[in-house]
Amino acid sequence: MNKTLFSILVATGFTLSAQAQASVYADFPITVKGYVGSKTYSESFAGQMARHTLHNSVKKLVSKGASIEQTSAYFTGKNKGRVIIDPVAKDGFPVLQSAVDDLSGGKNLAGKAYKGLITGMPGSLTGAELLQLMLSKASETENGYDPLTGYDYTQLISKFTMGAVFYNQAVDNYLDEKLAADTKPNNKAYKDGAAYTGKEHVWDEAFGYFGAPAHTLELTPKEVYNIAKQKPEGFAKADYNGDGKVSLVNEMAYAHAYYAAAFDKGGKTQYLHTIVQAFVDGRNLITSANGEALTDAQRSELMAYAKVIKTQWQRLIAEAVFKYAGSVYGDIEKLEVIIEANGDAVKAYRSYVKHWGELKGFALALEAGGENLGETGVKLNRLLGYSPVLLGNTQVVALVDGEFVQSSSISLSEYRVHMIKVQKLMIDAFGVKARSKDVTANLAELVNALGDALAAEND
Repeated sequence: MNKTLFSILVATGFTLSAQAQASVYADFPITVKGYVGSKTYSESFAGQMARHTLHNSVKKLVSKGASIEQTSAYFTGKNKGRVIIDPVAKDGFPVLQSAVDDLSGGKNLAGKAYKGLITGMPGSLTGAELLQLMLSKASETENGYDPLTGYDYTQLISKFTMGAVFYNQAVDNYLDEKLAADTKPNNKAYKDGAAYTGKEHVWDEAFGYFGAPAHTLELTPKEVYNIAKQKPEGFAKADYNGDGKVSLVNEMAYAHAYYAAAFDKGGKTQYLHTIVQAFVDGRNLITSANGEALTDAQRSELMAYAKVIKTQWQRLIAEAVFKYAGSVYGDIEKLEVIIEANGDAVKAYRSYVKHWGELKGFALALEAGGENLGETGVKLNRLLGYSPVLLGNTQVVALVDGEFVQSSSISLSEYRVHMIKVQKLMIDAFGVKARSKDVTANLAELVNALGDALAAEND
């Protein structure tokens, strides 16, 4: 749809049918029978976008060494007046909203965090409890970094929040049980007075958690990537309605949509457009029911779109695990050279810990998708452990009375082999295609150097 026409429609309150603007997740007509109110369209996902700004803000706060009171205001709090810390306006990239309440009031992250147990970290904690622990520990460090345990809490908290809140809520809630025929039916408003039906809003909320701009299908992955990075060249592409500012509700890119764009711009994958197209197609289908209950055939088609989204989203996270395993492999390689030469390893170790935090955060996220990972999850947890292998060849092995306990571990060289095995696991279990920082070809060489016994370890 022409951008000028889009702006006029928004300004005047007119809408087009979903079929007429199928490339944009916007301006879906109201189908609720007997709706009386001022709304002129039915899509609503501002609450999810508010949570994206909360996540971005928590990440920024942890990286700056904020207190637990400061981070909790954005993680568990719901108070009015919270200023958005990230994303904020930058030179060449003005944004419309400056407070969380400008998007949606009364939102937090804690209430939506995964309540199931997480096995990839010690302590038998739920996803919500693990995030609370990490935030508490982060507040005791300098800028979210603990060199003694090898934890970069900025990365661990961010990547796991994306999984435990956004991914979990979308694929294990809205695109799962809430698509059941008798749950949030399409022939009733989602709640009294709402301008959207039950199924319309369920689908919208899942879309919001993915974090893509409403007009993603009219953009290239590189353009969406530039929007997420708030690059000046991304501004014109972000400002779809031409009002001179980027709306953090429907024109900004966040979280997994950003990672999809980052992988897709390499040309090997199409995660971003595949997922968003399925969301748009599903919303068009729901809208076409015109406020009536979905037929079995319609719901079956909707479930097929949901399956596409869930499968691609899981593979996208596995791609991130693959990438950061490669980064950790390279970091260990550099560390070993520095250590061998009795050099200063501080900078290289910091990079290693950062990449491990990203790797582990995404690995933990895979546990929050509502699917029992079975043997794959066991292998992944054993290969990664509860922390990176530290310079003294120790690793975190337990959580006792709120404190992480370390014990002797494998060597850095052996841990480097584990990173190759993690990548091979992502290929075998999830079929990753982008394969950024692929080091799988190095396995034979490392095995020859370290011995055949190592090759069988943790298979």
